[in-house]
Amino acid sequence: MKIAAIKPLIAFEDFEKIDIRIGTIVRVEEVEGSHKLVRLIVDFGDHQRNILAGLKQERSDPSKIEGQQALFVVNMAPRKMMGEVSEGMLFDIGFADGITPVLAVPEKPVPNGSRAG
Repeated sequence: MKIAAIKPLIAFEDFEKIDIRIGTIVRVEEVEGSHKLVRLIVDFGDHQRNILAGLKQERSDPSKIEGQQALFVVNMAPRKMMGEVSEGMLFDIGFADGITPVLAVPEKPVPNGSRAG
């Protein structure tokens, strides 16, 4: 892997606009008609959300991540994909660099909804 150049500098105020939280992946479901997407039902402590993620081609069995905590961006505008609405974005490590992605996870369990940053 070739290490990518660092992106342009941003102000701390710009970083503070991103709301990154821990959620537990309660369930992984098929998205009808998609060869890429799965629906993650994610528990953020005070509510659950549907988050669509392109995991089908990255993992032989996406359901193996059920029960795991991971980082999610929760303040992105909802996005419609394959006729469904995604209410956030899963943080992963590696996709942008062309390697098999892994989840960004806490080193030990923390309360759902805990903020990163």
